[in-house]
Amino acid sequence: MRVLKTIDRWLNKAESTLLIVFLILMIVLAFAQVVLRIVFASGIIWGDIFLRHSVLWVGFLGGALGISEKRHINIDALTHYMSPKVHSAISVFTNLFGACICVLLSIAAVNFVTDEISSGSTVFSGIPSWYAEIIIPVGFGLFVFHFIVRAVGSIEALRKKEGAV
Repeated sequence: MRVLKTIDRWLNKAESTLLIVFLILMIVLAFAQVVLRIVFASGIIWGDIFLRHSVLWVGFLGGALGISEKRHINIDALTHYMSPKVHSAISVFTNLFGACICVLLSIAAVNFVTDEISSGSTVFSGIPSWYAEIIIPVGFGLFVFHFIVRAVGSIEALRKKEGAV
C-alpha cells in the first residue's frame, strides 16, 4: 500500500501542477482575447480552440484530483447512520465499481483517439486533434488508478476494524 500511496501523491502533484498551468493559461488567453477584440477588433486565431480543449484537460485533471482526495460526487445521506465497518465495505464496492466503469470508458476513449489518429484530423494549422484529446483516455486511466487506491485503502481500513473487534 505504501507504494500505491507514493505514486498517488506523485500523481496528485503532477495533476495539480498541470491544472494550475492550464488555468493560468486559460485566464491569460481569455483576457488577451477580450482585450484584442475590444481594442484592436482582432484576436488570436487559435485562442478559442485552445480554450475549448483546455476546458477538457482541466475537467479531467480536476476529476482525477477530486477522486484522489475523496471529493468527487457521492451520495452520503445514509453513511452517517452506518457503522464504520459497513461504511468501509460499501466504500470498497463503490470504488471498485467506479474503477470498472472508468476502465470501460477508457477503452472507448482509446478507440476514439485511435480513430482520430487514423483519420488524420487536425485542430489548427496541422496540429493533430488527438494531441488535445489524449487527455480523455489518460484521464479515465487516472480515475481508475485513484479509485483502486481508494478501494485498497478501504480494504485496509476494513481489515483494521475487523481485527479490532
